[in-house]
Amino acid sequence: MMTAAQAVKDMPSRSDSFQSGKAGPGFSGIAISPADIKAAATTLHGAVLETACNRSGTLSEICGCNLWLKFENLQFTSSFKERGALTRLSALSAGERERGVIAMSAGNHALGVAYHAKRLGIPASIVMPVGTPMVKVENTKRHGANVIISGQTLEEAGQFAREHGSARGLTLIHPYDDPLIIAGQGTIAFEMLRAVPQLETLVVPIGGGGLISGMAIAAKSVKPDIRIVGVQARLYPSMYNVIKGEQLPMRGDTLAEGIAVKAPGQITSGIIRQLVDDIVLVTDDEMERAVSTLINIEKTVAEGAGAAGLAAVMAAPERFRGTNVGLVVTGGNIDTRLIASVLTRELAREGRLTQLTIDIVDRPGQLALVSNLLGEAGANIIEVSHQRTFSDLPAKAALLQIVIETRDRLHLEDVVARLAAAGFNLRT
Repeated sequence: MMTAAQAVKDMPSRSDSFQSGKAGPGFSGIAISPADIKAAATTLHGAVLETACNRSGTLSEICGCNLWLKFENLQFTSSFKERGALTRLSALSAGERERGVIAMSAGNHALGVAYHAKRLGIPASIVMPVGTPMVKVENTKRHGANVIISGQTLEEAGQFAREHGSARGLTLIHPYDDPLIIAGQGTIAFEMLRAVPQLETLVVPIGGGGLISGMAIAAKSVKPDIRIVGVQARLYPSMYNVIKGEQLPMRGDTLAEGIAVKAPGQITSGIIRQLVDDIVLVTDDEMERAVSTLINIEKTVAEGAGAAGLAAVMAAPERFRGTNVGLVVTGGNIDTRLIASVLTRELAREGRLTQLTIDIVDRPGQLALVSNLLGEAGANIIEVSHQRTFSDLPAKAALLQIVIETRDRLHLEDVVARLAAAGFNLRT
């Protein structure tokens, strides 16, 4: 078997074990071995944090399973991507180090490459697509990398990176389709199973597939019967399409820009066909809920992709009920403005924050009457505005828009019922 530093053999187009929903115990055709991942762990020791893998009592109760979280959002660059980046950078020759490296990334791979390249004294250029969150762009620059914004998608950024790097003799550090990158990411599974040997299922986000490929190789070398479940954003089901023979569309902006990959890796696709048991899709609403849940319950910040695993478990708890499940919180690089939006949107979904639009007669005392009714019902008024001009109401009427805070949806329904009983025409 060739090592991870060598070229990778062609992978089989589909394995019988995947079609049956059970990964076989062997690693036929896979050029990345568990030994390669153990070697990567040696390279990473002391330079990358061995993050905590803790059981969440509250989330376990909510989801009906024993749930452990691997907090890769606590790495120095707030992402697991450091593991693959350092593994790959450490294998460069002296000449390659001197000339420098180039990478394309929507953020976390960029941070990992930039940080460790600077630490090792390697010049780094990072190509980031338009729309990459500013927190990731600024942090990448802060680590000393030359940031180039180019391309509307990661694939377009990758094409530019290849051309730009080739013209300047730079080594491309691919974000996922590289044996050493895969080996570095796979170290997470060894750490999880060492910390929690009883894990029966690992739920892992998929973008290009580097993380789940490495973790599947490592995990199944320790526990051949462990179940590996991949998670993709419903808006970008690229690996799902490849593995399941579907043609679901890929489009739009997603909260999980870190896994919004239109072209999954060739190496990773072959590994996933052989070793991954299933791939599920999650919506942006489900990922928003998971981000909010992690903040509220675990007091930890996860980006959309980082919360995708929890989103999958919360969306279909019956798939995992009564089992020991390990999740990877893959990253925490999310704009503070976006966090605020996610949290307030979740409050609205829960019925705890609502905008009421009420038709009122435009005369003194109407606002006070509505305010008194809301106060008696125990609702808290957050914002108030009147609209007299831009509406189809009669001239002696006005639209009253009030944002209120309530305990939950039942409380909101009670508030709305009281206003309706008082004769007000309103809508939420």
